[in-house]
Amino acid sequence: MIAVAGGKGGSGKTTTTLGLGRALSRRGAPVVAADADWDLPNLARLASATDDAREPAGDLPTVIDAVQTTGEIRPDRRAPTVLAAPDDRGGADAGRVLASLAEALPDDAPVLLDCPAGASPDAAAPLRVADRCLLVTPLRRAALRDTAKTAALARRLDCAPVGAVAVRAESAPAGVGELLGCPVLGRIPSAEPEPLSDSSVRAAYGDLARRLVDAHGARWRVA
Repeated sequence: MIAVAGGKGGSGKTTTTLGLGRALSRRGAPVVAADADWDLPNLARLASATDDAREPAGDLPTVIDAVQTTGEIRPDRRAPTVLAAPDDRGGADAGRVLASLAEALPDDAPVLLDCPAGASPDAAAPLRVADRCLLVTPLRRAALRDTAKTAALARRLDCAPVGAVAVRAESAPAGVGELLGCPVLGRIPSAEPEPLSDSSVRAAYGDLARRLVDAHGARWRVA
């Protein structure tokens, strides 16, 4: 289970969660991408609005659905299984639900958690349950500073960064990895208005998937 985390909102976490999930699927992995940002959810909307969409946002199962129907959510290898944030959490604690998610899904399925921004208790919840985190950041000074804070929080919660992704960037200065305390595994070029429809962005996420599997994927069913 990988928490896709960053400092501020708009840093590219959701796009990276979906882009990386689709790249892992193209390698044959039964990927699950789950929205862990229940206050500002947008993973389901992005998944339904892009080229590889399979279902409207309103038809996607939620994270709570996955926990309550253990064994019935079966990820396939054609595209990531996207789990939306609940419309009504009904008093459910996000941390407990996310902790139960790993038990409700196959052990060898890569699970990507699209995290809330910042260092609030809600942002800490997915970091407490994930095995490692993947840091996502633009290469702006303020964004890097905030991402370094997220990296420090993740380490305190025993969710050390497996690496970082520099978004809207053709290259990354050598000092970025030193600042964040982990290698830069990917550089995602800028492409508007729909980056996940751009071939260069897809290729960059494909390269990130390969590097992530090399670094972390010993238990995953991937080619």
